Amino acid sequence: MSEKTILVLFGGCSVEYEVSLASGREVLAAMAETRYRPLPVGITREGRWLYCPEALDRLSGGSWQDGGCVPCTLDVSRGSRSLLLLDGGGERIRIDAAFPVLHGKNGEDGTVQGLLELAGIPVVGCGALSSALCMDKKRSLLLVGGAGIRVPKSVWFTPADSRQAVHDAAEEIGYPVFVKPVRGGSSLGVSMVREEEALDAAVEEAFRHDGEITVEETISGREVGCAVLGSGELLAGEVDEIEVRGGFFDYGEKYSLKNSFIHCPARIPPSQAEAVKEAAKKIYRLLACQGFARVDMFLTEEGEPVFIECNTIPGLTVHSQYPRMMAAAGLAFPQVVERLVELALEARP
Repeated sequence: MSEKTILVLFGGCSVEYEVSLASGREVLAAMAETRYRPLPVGITREGRWLYCPEALDRLSGGSWQDGGCVPCTLDVSRGSRSLLLLDGGGERIRIDAAFPVLHGKNGEDGTVQGLLELAGIPVVGCGALSSALCMDKKRSLLLVGGAGIRVPKSVWFTPADSRQAVHDAAEEIGYPVFVKPVRGGSSLGVSMVREEEALDAAVEEAFRHDGEITVEETISGREVGCAVLGSGELLAGEVDEIEVRGGFFDYGEKYSLKNSFIHCPARIPPSQAEAVKEAAKKIYRLLACQGFARVDMFLTEEGEPVFIECNTIPGLTVHSQYPRMMAAAGLAFPQVVERLVELALEARP
């Protein structure tokens, strides 16, 4: 069997650029332990594509763009399945599948997945539809809630709506509330608002990240997550639990854990863990996910799962939840990466 070449995309035009570099480094390191050959391509903040054969070393040691990189582009002619190097030589490198390790907008939101699908290149992870849907907190909550799974009370706004309407909604939902960009990741632009005086600043911050925002109910209970892997038969990782000592699990806490601790497995009875896993699998299918995703929920004191969001390219850094949950279920990260590539190659083009 010939060695399969997997395009690994990292970086990207997103405020989550740095996180993507860290995740990309871990995926490249894990792929070195599989039977697949990685083809590392970084996307700069400005949107330039660079083929970097020594990306793993450069991502670990400093700037990945410092020498040795070649400008490149994807040949989107269907069936070509190749990366075209733009150094004047006209060299093409054959691609068997692509693994986007891109967090946030312009990468996790279906844009890159759509480009790859247009070119007929198998995609590791979720496709364009589920990626776009899961990035959109409004539409994903409406769909999941409509299927009978509890979701937080939420009201959505654009800049055209009056601030009085926002204040009225927050008052009706009841403080504290969360104010979030509708589309975004890593909790960027998200604020917990405990009193009305802080609401306007939170709204301004959320609008800096997206043109639509949500004012959302705060759910009392444990914050839990569930990693899901698969396309046909699904495997759920161990449920984890985020313990935050003050505040909430924001961007800084996600990648530093200075005032937080992640318990894996979660400190809940086995029956509740099983309920979370079953809810995660149902949500995963409702949102048309494939490959992998992390489903985030709250578990009420009565043991009811409440859906918050689904991450189609969850963090894959050393601090990230998805690898830890799968490791607790018996799958080391290189095994996860190998299985994800297998799923992409097995799927119909």
